[in-house]
Amino acid sequence: MTRTYQQLSAEERGVVMAMKLRCCSMRSIASALGRAPSTVSRELRRNEWQSEAEQCVMGRPRIAGGYDAKRAGKRARRVRRDAWPNRKLHRGGALWAQVRALLELKCSPEQIAAILRRRHPGQPELQACHETIYTAIHAAIYAMPAGEPRRKLVGLLRQGRCARRRRSRGTDRRGSLQNTQSVHARPAQANERLLPGHWEGDLIVGKANASSVGTLVCRKSLFAMMVKLDSSKAVDVLEGFTRAFCALPQELRQTLTYDQGKEMALHKSLADNTGMTIYFCDPHSPWQRGLNENTNGLLRQYLPKGTDLGVYSQRELDEMAWELNTRPRKSLGWRSAAEVFFDDASMQKAGLIPTVALGL
Repeated sequence: MTRTYQQLSAEERGVVMAMKLRCCSMRSIASALGRAPSTVSRELRRNEWQSEAEQCVMGRPRIAGGYDAKRAGKRARRVRRDAWPNRKLHRGGALWAQVRALLELKCSPEQIAAILRRRHPGQPELQACHETIYTAIHAAIYAMPAGEPRRKLVGLLRQGRCARRRRSRGTDRRGSLQNTQSVHARPAQANERLLPGHWEGDLIVGKANASSVGTLVCRKSLFAMMVKLDSSKAVDVLEGFTRAFCALPQELRQTLTYDQGKEMALHKSLADNTGMTIYFCDPHSPWQRGLNENTNGLLRQYLPKGTDLGVYSQRELDEMAWELNTRPRKSLGWRSAAEVFFDDASMQKAGLIPTVALGL
């Protein structure tokens, strides 16, 4: 039969205190509680109980130095709390300082876990899995009072908020593009992500839709480029994307997958300027260019919603993109997008350096 043990409750400690004040024996106390005499003996010994002869003076119990139920309960709670293992990630620890520094570099918990494993091989005490990091971050957030320190910590999270929000859908009021090729006609080499030169594109819009930044992502390497645009009009998008793609060799300009946005109304001119074939997703199907959607979410750490994106220069956008491109990525075996992109044979053959691809 399985034997279970429960610590004495506050009521049981009160009974022990009351019966010892009446000079009752340990066996009688144990019988009244339905406990073993050894349990009562240990409880008294742990809490500095003296002999009955020392406790009873002139037939009256002496409280000083005797068993105190309240004090015994406090000691039991303290001992139980001290027996818990220390958290690996707490706000005063050295490991938390490393995690906080990586969060400020816009790394996700999974990326942080991978970086810690590479930094401290064979030292599990200096490593933490991504679930531990998630738990520590949220514990730190909810432990903080509302105010600026809490807002700063929340701002380090990938989406900049503690809870998820329901994603609503509005009515599509955009017109349709003409003479487009469907994403379903895209060649197998683009679908399988085996070769470089196949891209996905989109816009990130700023406050009141008055400013925007173009984003382009290589499907194979996840390498991202950010393009400064004067507006989201088709003419400005054509000029910006042409400038970005023409900085690359022809081998890296094969296809572009885009949504049905009207900013691509001049897609035929873009195809002529760059030599690329442009494919368009089905309406309301962002998953058909999911890599770009995910990248836009990452870039929102640098370009929060509701801000004016027109204040950023092309060089500042390039620096943001380069910081993202040098992060380790799980889908790339924890290599960075820049490593994969520039290790490609065609890039090495072309003799390009990172600043060329970034348009610097």
